[in-house]
Amino acid sequence: MNTLVLNASYEPLAVVSVRRAVILILTEKAVVEHADAGKLIRSATRELPTPLVVRLLRFVRVPYRRKVPWSRSGVLERDGRRCAYCAGRANSIDHIVPTSRGGAARSWRNTVAACVACNQDKADRTPAEAGMRLLIEPFEPKAHRALVLALGVTAAEGLPDWLLAATA
Repeated sequence: MNTLVLNASYEPLAVVSVRRAVILILTEKAVVEHADAGKLIRSATRELPTPLVVRLLRFVRVPYRRKVPWSRSGVLERDGRRCAYCAGRANSIDHIVPTSRGGAARSWRNTVAACVACNQDKADRTPAEAGMRLLIEPFEPKAHRALVLALGVTAAEGLPDWLLAATA
């Protein structure tokens, strides 16, 4: 399980282990913004709910905006693990313009999540050539949204609405 670290200004900074988040809390460098009350962390003298989101008490200057590096799991998470062609459960990545025909291999805008059946049906063709229609428009996720996705949890699993809205 991981924890999202927010800057003092509530800007997402990083995803860290729960252990690191607890250390930030115990050293009074961060406060808990949202916790999983169902799971407790116990020591000999203290008991804490497991932190899902912590906020630093001091502002940390971020020197530059980083681009989100492309990854297979990132594409699957970006598309909600739904096939871009049939909306079924996706477990593979499809290149919209096949790499054999000049499409970028590791590009957010040229890859979508796809089920194995649709990926095989499309084969080495563009969606138009295969007679298939994209249900979503591929995009490059913002760094803030990628941090929330990296947590691997959703609103249904307890993330607050304000956090999801701020990173959408």
